[in-house]
Amino acid sequence: MSTGELLSIEPQELEFAFELKKQISCSMQLKNNTNNHVAFKVKTTNPKKYCVRPNTGVVLPHSICDVTVTMQAQKEAPPDMQCKDKFLLQSAVASPGITSKDITPELFNKESGNQVEECKLKVNYVAPRQPPSPVREGSEEGSSPRASISDNGTINTTDSAVPRAYAESHERSSETRALVSKLTDEKNSAIQQSNTLHQELELLRRQGNKSHGGIPFLYVVIIGLLGFLLGYLVK
Repeated sequence: MSTGELLSIEPQELEFAFELKKQISCSMQLKNNTNNHVAFKVKTTNPKKYCVRPNTGVVLPHSICDVTVTMQAQKEAPPDMQCKDKFLLQSAVASPGITSKDITPELFNKESGNQVEECKLKVNYVAPRQPPSPVREGSEEGSSPRASISDNGTINTTDSAVPRAYAESHERSSETRALVSKLTDEKNSAIQQSNTLHQELELLRRQGNKSHGGIPFLYVVIIGLLGFLLGYLVK
């Protein structure tokens, strides 16, 4: 901070986050530390390059005034990002009730016996701020997902891998249940076929026994008929 008898200036150097083809602004704060009205005027060595708002004004006693300096869009960067531009802030004691329209160059003329202060400000170019990393919290390797509990007691997690893992687990569980159901159906079908074959074999066995037992009976009948016929012929 540059502290004079009339105005305190913050900062003492103007810094611009330089970017090509883009307007860039910075601000400085003027503080009146006196009981007087203080008029000011801002000058620059390169007026076509910069726009100062307000470039003239009056700071009331123990008051603050903010000044914005805007650099026009530049087509090329200076060598080594060094800027030789400078600003000059002039301040002078003014009569009460004075306005910006009443400020004249004569007010800042020391030869007229006015109390005038001058402060030179340098211009620096700095690299623009980098945007924050898009990596979400809890997604770094080795870190655990962060969770929060909502008002209704539901646990909410910020890690997208958790719902993904849950979906994969649910899918594998569904496939396992489908496989178990299929194997169960095949087992029941095999048991039913085995029972059917067993019943058919039992039926065939019974029919075989009946056929096997019927042959001697028929044989006896035939022998009996033959014996009867022979007896009749003999008589």
